[in-house]
Amino acid sequence: MLFETCVVETIQRTPDIKSIRFEKPQGFSYLAGQYIFITLGGGPDRMEKHFTLSSSPTESFLEITKRLTGHPFSNALAGLNSGDKVSIRGPYGEFTFQGEYDKVGMLSGGIGITPLRSIIRYSIDKELGTNIILLCSNRSESDIAFRNELEGMQREKPDIKVIETITRPEPEWKGVTGRINAGMVKKFMPDYIERTFYTSGPPKMVEAMISLLRELGVPEEQIKQEHFYGYD
Repeated sequence: MLFETCVVETIQRTPDIKSIRFEKPQGFSYLAGQYIFITLGGGPDRMEKHFTLSSSPTESFLEITKRLTGHPFSNALAGLNSGDKVSIRGPYGEFTFQGEYDKVGMLSGGIGITPLRSIIRYSIDKELGTNIILLCSNRSESDIAFRNELEGMQREKPDIKVIETITRPEPEWKGVTGRINAGMVKKFMPDYIERTFYTSGPPKMVEAMISLLRELGVPEEQIKQEHFYGYD
């Protein structure tokens, strides 16, 4: 369905990642992990792209979170201010969570964190008690979107655990380093075979995670995936 809405707030998450919050239109509902299409402009300047909602259905707003690339749509999105109107269409997608699994493993890369943030927030707000372990990869410490919030979530709920790994660490980084691998999954998710996995990020990364999980013997029906392409 098509809805009209307007911007209520913008949040700079990292030097090149920005969240934009919109009013939740009356009659719009979605599941944690789904995405929408956003249309900016009109006539020959009309542009449309799809974005996963980083907000949870339990929140009073809709939020998307995007890495700013300098491309036309990205620039137009970054230039939105409170009160600006946009059209949205949706929701779409089957990379969803409604509390149907007791144990969840999450493997994400970069901006692929957005649907997982939605799912974690939903699980907490609904007090589902789902045991969630997130293993999240970024290039540098400054690239970690939602870092403070994710750390707050695991302090708030012992069922939530977040592990950040950095592929290009600065000398002061004391945490996990390198790309997500089988050793990390075994170390941080020793009961991985019992978990349903959600993996999201760039296509090559997601494909690598699926191969990794298959090699570890995780059943195919316990693997869910969402590819994040280099959208403008």
